Amino acid sequence: MGLTITEKIFSAHAGREVRAGEIVEVPIDMVIGNDITTPISIKAFRESGAKKLANPDGFSIVLDHFIPAKDIASANQAKISREFAWEHNLKNFFDEKDMGIEHALLPEKGLIVPGDVIIGADSHTCTHGALGAFATGMGSTDLAYAMITGGNWFKVPETIKVVFTGKLRPYVTGKDLILELIRRIGVDGALYKALEFTGDTIENLDMDSRFSLCNMAIEAGAKSGIIAVDEVTKEFLKDKDLAREPKFYYSDEDAQYSDIIEIDVSNLEPVIAYPHLPSNGHPLSQAIADDIRVDQVFIGSCTNGRLSDIEIASKIVKGKKVAKHTRMIVTPATQKILEEASKLGYIKDLVDAGAVVSNPTCGACLGGYMGILGDDEVAISTTNRNFVGRMGARSSKIYLSNSAIAAASAVAGKIASPDNI
Repeated sequence: MGLTITEKIFSAHAGREVRAGEIVEVPIDMVIGNDITTPISIKAFRESGAKKLANPDGFSIVLDHFIPAKDIASANQAKISREFAWEHNLKNFFDEKDMGIEHALLPEKGLIVPGDVIIGADSHTCTHGALGAFATGMGSTDLAYAMITGGNWFKVPETIKVVFTGKLRPYVTGKDLILELIRRIGVDGALYKALEFTGDTIENLDMDSRFSLCNMAIEAGAKSGIIAVDEVTKEFLKDKDLAREPKFYYSDEDAQYSDIIEIDVSNLEPVIAYPHLPSNGHPLSQAIADDIRVDQVFIGSCTNGRLSDIEIASKIVKGKKVAKHTRMIVTPATQKILEEASKLGYIKDLVDAGAVVSNPTCGACLGGYMGILGDDEVAISTTNRNFVGRMGARSSKIYLSNSAIAAASAVAGKIASPDNI
């Protein structure tokens, strides 16, 4: 019986063949912390008596949630991480001078490499599976263990193979593929499984959409999402100074899957996840018919803050104005994306339309800052979660969408298609 990509990555790291269900300890290629989670890891690291990081070049701290600091508490959280990074002369430390949302910044920097095992104290670490790596979120004390030992324990997950077929319709993206999958299987439909995304639809999907797709694997309960390396991946990587030698793994034809899900996307509309779960998906046509007025539009996050998201939003709003009763907030995921979007004129078009463009931050996504919702307000957002109170007041409502639909909704003042504004 053959092996899946995930089993092959773990086998390579364990130095022997391993299969789903086995518990193994393997070395970690990249450990990722941020300004919220790292201070807890640092405390556990120090309490253990450890003096040195086991693999300093395989540890990254990205200050991205509340930076620049929103209050004294967040400033002190960042201070702990900064002092630790300076103490250990950490090479991969990213602060205000070179900032970005961790799951966009690290691939941009070449620190995420195909074939890696990656952990982060952030549930959306699974984003990096788009580059053919095994990437998953863990707790802060799990991070501390990896900081001390260079490795960690895993139960090798079973894999669900998801086969997407068909040509995507206009304004349908990787975000819609994952929302459609979650709609079908639910928020626990892939509990502790790896989601392996395949099919001719994936072959024709750009990297930004692949990142978005893998990013939300956790919203189906999955341990990871992964896409095999192909020419699209290699094109993304070719200008990167990669931290390690990439290793390409592919599932065997006779690999064993716990389930195979086939989805024909030929007639798929953009998917809107209604409150209060990512699984509460509905076609755009229904949302338009429901005449859903929006107070705030947010475009950004580790899910949809990449250059293609900024580009399509700018093109849709160019020459138009954000509706009088609606706020539009755009957060490029990295400084490099912001710089490139500025050079290409996207930022000007957005600002001219009435949007606010912020620094790279996770703040609005988790209801921290830079876009808090008030009582009973309604938002359409390109983020990954729409739980009760996720972006602010518990009485607020969040609808999840891709960037094109969010931008059109900003102009219309209600959930809308770009074709109807």
